Amino acid sequence: MIIFWTFVIGAILGYMFGHYLKPNHRLRKALEAARQTGQALLEEEHKGVYKTIVTENNKSSELVVEVKELAVTQGGQVKVAYLSAQYKNPAFRTRKGEALLKEVQSLLGDYLPFSDIEWYETTERHAHVRERLRDLDTIENQHKHQRGE
Repeated sequence: MIIFWTFVIGAILGYMFGHYLKPNHRLRKALEAARQTGQALLEEEHKGVYKTIVTENNKSSELVVEVKELAVTQGGQVKVAYLSAQYKNPAFRTRKGEALLKEVQSLLGDYLPFSDIEWYETTERHAHVRERLRDLDTIENQHKHQRGE
């Protein structure tokens, strides 16, 4: 008789764990992961593209540099970090990767004029992310309400 009741209680507890507790734990983990991803997207730095013409030995090429804003000075200068760079004329200079970024750093310096940088438009993207974060909060609140928390 004890074996029978142990089996019945075990089955009931297993059912409760499998259908109520474990899915709730997975849902909470998935919601938290989605929320962290959304927050990371909202905190993404201000990025843009800076273009200039570089001339050397009667040869010239357009230099296109992707930059990330670190700080803005009162004089309208932007302290930047260089993310990538390329010359439009590949025969002009052959450096690539880190060597090219170091060359650009020494050529352009740490500060660039704010008005000369073409900034990426992120307001629409951020609005979309905020909307999805509100949806996550709504889903979590509905789930808590259904569970009776």
